[in-house]
Amino acid sequence: MSNTRFATAVHIMTLLADSPQDWLTSEWMAGSININPVMVRKELSVLREAGLVISRQGKEGGSQLSRNAEAITIAEIYAAVKNTDVLGKKNQKLNPLCPVGKEINNHLNDLFKETDQLVIQFLGNKTLKEFTDHFS
Repeated sequence: MSNTRFATAVHIMTLLADSPQDWLTSEWMAGSININPVMVRKELSVLREAGLVISRQGKEGGSQLSRNAEAITIAEIYAAVKNTDVLGKKNQKLNPLCPVGKEINNHLNDLFKETDQLVIQFLGNKTLKEFTDHFS
């Protein structure tokens, strides 16, 4: 990923895991991440859609984890916000007359899939609780 979505999502999830009984507001979380609350709400929406957080509106509103941090893997967070391949993007305008150019994206697809599977496997062995414990 060449953007900060994963880092932002893990930051949000770590804050929620650190205060499991509290309903944290996007404004409060944005202060910790030092970004606009709108960006936090956008990521919360994605995390909510993935079933990782719950939210409520109103004066006493905010967000919490949908389940214990021990039951959430970093791989789940990654899968929720992943929007690009780990290795980047493939070239789109290739020379179809070139023996490499006409075939490279097919072979890159396999490489990208294998790399992504390795990342998910690696992150799947790490829980949000284990990550959050680094801050205690």
